[in-house]
Amino acid sequence: MRIVFIGPPGAGKGTQCGRLTEEFGIPHLSTGEMLRKTERDSPLGKIVASYIDHGRLAPDYLVLPIVTQRLSEADCSQGCLLDGFPRTVNQAEKLDQFLVENNWELDVVLNLTVPSEDLIARLLRRAEQENRVDDTDETIAARLEIFRNQTAPVLDHYKQQGLVKSIDGSNSPDEVFELIRQAVS
Repeated sequence: MRIVFIGPPGAGKGTQCGRLTEEFGIPHLSTGEMLRKTERDSPLGKIVASYIDHGRLAPDYLVLPIVTQRLSEADCSQGCLLDGFPRTVNQAEKLDQFLVENNWELDVVLNLTVPSEDLIARLLRRAEQENRVDDTDETIAARLEIFRNQTAPVLDHYKQQGLVKSIDGSNSPDEVFELIRQAVS
């Protein structure tokens, strides 16, 4: 099973991916986590940090090799949960190409929706709890704007393929998980 999670920052993608990983036994691939794990003192890490710390998307030339390398690992052969990728139409097209080359396909694209005011509150709470330096008022505003302008069009790309199912992410985590389970069954 291959699932793409799309939703603004703070919609609950990571939380729900964690639960689905347990349910289906397939890996959760968080692009944000992969990028944050790059060694900050390395040349690549410094470039990545310059984007993440300011709430900007890392460019495709950095993200695509990291994701395609991860997708090529053995544990992804039976499926995975993509969280934070694709974030641009170009990335979606490259993912489509990668899937075709490997005789794979996406099962569903889950669009988690949450009102903006709830997202901001969630992200600020997460910043305190997880000591996330990339969850400040300024970076949150930038990331929400990027989502609206660059990532939302990815939904249109997948709607044309009939893959998108929208989920109200403002419910409790248990309720959201149940809606997701229904959507993927």
